[in-house]
Amino acid sequence: MNETAKSRIFLILSLFLGVLAAACSDARQEPPLQGAAIGGPFTLTDQNGRQVRDSDFAGKYRIVYFGFANCPDVCPTDLAAIGQALRQFEKSDPALAAKVQPLFITVDPERDTPAALKQYVASFHPRLIGLTGSPQQIADAAKHYAVYYSKEPTPEGYRMNHARIIFLMGPKGEPIAMLPHDQTPDAIAAELERWVR
Repeated sequence: MNETAKSRIFLILSLFLGVLAAACSDARQEPPLQGAAIGGPFTLTDQNGRQVRDSDFAGKYRIVYFGFANCPDVCPTDLAAIGQALRQFEKSDPALAAKVQPLFITVDPERDTPAALKQYVASFHPRLIGLTGSPQQIADAAKHYAVYYSKEPTPEGYRMNHARIIFLMGPKGEPIAMLPHDQTPDAIAAELERWVR
């Protein structure tokens, strides 16, 4: 065997071993939010008027997003991306996608009644659950997720400012990752495929 053939074989083996090593290290990668103090117990009301606790979702991965129905831009954009990504995941792996529960928690309980949320969340995904509650219940939930929000007066009434974060939580309520709100639904679907087991 000449030196050129040996070099090509060595190069091919090196590339193969590099790809294999990268795949193995990716499989062992720890979730980016592992151990973070994010998430916790809540008792809220869903869009059908039923009381819901965080423990009701035990065994499910949860996509958790805080926002409000009167949001003019980022909330509908992010929820549409979440819905589209989840549909993609449902097509590629229906069994794993069934383990994912998307949750929308309002930061505007004054306006976001169960009836308002029912109409709103239906626009994004049939399994999206909208959650509201008393101002204190919402404040407690937001605190557990380290989500900032504030109510700001306007000439028309008020508007809500809030942190723009999409959390992926595990089956025990443990934080796994922040899903990319600033990328395409494909990127969100890729993260779901990466972490949901």
